Amino acid sequence: MAGGGFTDGGNLKRAHLYEYNITSYFIFACLVAAMGGSLFGYDIGVSGGVTSMDDFLKEFFPKIYRRKQESLTETDYCKYDNQLLTLFTSSLYFAGFISTFGASYVTRIYGRKGSILVGGISFFFGGVINAASVNILMLIIGRILLGAGIGFGNQVRNHCSLLT
Repeated sequence: MAGGGFTDGGNLKRAHLYEYNITSYFIFACLVAAMGGSLFGYDIGVSGGVTSMDDFLKEFFPKIYRRKQESLTETDYCKYDNQLLTLFTSSLYFAGFISTFGASYVTRIYGRKGSILVGGISFFFGGVINAASVNILMLIIGRILLGAGIGFGNQVRNHCSLLT
């Protein structure tokens, strides 16, 4: 029967064969890894808000800032139509996608702990570089490292959900 809500318990005959130990370390590792998934959603809000701030645009995208100030009748899509801004926004997501392939290898060889360490270190350095950014190249490099950290976190999260 689909769903399994109303069964006679016949399918549970092998349930006692699966031993499990849910330790506090396992729960903590899964919670840390699950934060990687929430970082994607958080970044969507942050990058959307930052790219519309005048101070940010003045510093890193002065052409977009001038276009935003000059053409008040133009739609927002036309004001923010810039390849570098697109690269700034999408670099994190693309790096996260690509890094999951490397993260699966690291997780298979070194386990969840190794992947969490690599992802955490990458995310830390990406945050430091973004905080210290003085040009667009530093912003994009920082976002690539942030994306790699999030990609590793998502890989570990998916690995943990397969184990539970």
